[in-house]
Amino acid sequence: MRISKEVKVALLGVVALVALYFGYLFLKGSDLLSSTNTYYVNYESVDGLMVSGNVVLNGIKVGTVKNMTIMPDQNNQIKVALSVNKDIRVGDSTIASLTSSDLLGGKVITLFIKPNSKLYNGGETLISYQQQSITDMLTAKAMPVLGTIDSTLLKLNSFFNEDAKRSLRATVLNTEATTEAVRNMLVSNQRNISAITANMAQLTSSLRQTEQKFNRLASNLTEITDTLKNVPLNNTMRELNATVAEAQTALQKLNQNTGTVGRLMNDDSLYANMNGSTESLNALLKDFKANPKRYVHFSLIQIGGGTKVEKAENVKAATKVENATIVEQAGKIDEVERK
Repeated sequence: MRISKEVKVALLGVVALVALYFGYLFLKGSDLLSSTNTYYVNYESVDGLMVSGNVVLNGIKVGTVKNMTIMPDQNNQIKVALSVNKDIRVGDSTIASLTSSDLLGGKVITLFIKPNSKLYNGGETLISYQQQSITDMLTAKAMPVLGTIDSTLLKLNSFFNEDAKRSLRATVLNTEATTEAVRNMLVSNQRNISAITANMAQLTSSLRQTEQKFNRLASNLTEITDTLKNVPLNNTMRELNATVAEAQTALQKLNQNTGTVGRLMNDDSLYANMNGSTESLNALLKDFKANPKRYVHFSLIQIGGGTKVEKAENVKAATKVENATIVEQAGKIDEVERK
């Protein structure tokens, strides 16, 4: 039996369609030789997740992402269908985490299976979790900074208007003029600058010499210190302590009423007696000046033209007492001695 060309073409078309379908499924990542269960997960955003993306468990691929649909009635959440191998024990405690697979922003779904109180057979919705990627964190940190930089650039652009540019040009011109003036001043005062430099060199030399003198002084002080260290100070300190002790003993005796000096310093009777004697002597002198005749009464006859003592106001007023010693030295008139 011969098959017509039309039948051959039709059979070839069917085979091509079947091969195309299975190739499409293979390219999508579907495992044609293993049985799978379909589970669903809802996410707020699936940026970076692709259909036929991997579903992994402990780093091993255990399924793929079948499709993703948006749900307008649930705040535009994304419903992701996962095709997971049947031998994976998925239950009510299984978490489907949307995580980053690389630094370029690619995403995979990672399953975290915990002890389940109920096992799923397919068609159930798993617990979703969306892990923030490094790119997301960097973006979240960089966006405020970029906003600040943008506002700063806007302020700088507004600051550097025509007036500001003219002010900057004037400032630059003034700076150039100032620099030129400073250079001219340095050129005109080159001799003074050289003199100042020479003076600084002399000052440095003088300071160096002074430092040498201070070094010698420090050396001398060190020698003096070493000498004092070698001096036997123990005997000197003992003698000084003995002297201080004797002085303290003498002061204690002076503070007591024992001894002549102690009595003089501490007994008030001597002061009272001396004060009384002084008062009596003052009264006697006053009375002697007022009544001298009461105490001195004698007369001398002039011998050889001498002045009589009784005619003088006092004995010192006599001009001459012949053949006699100084009248002041005579206790009585009868005791005057002739030469």
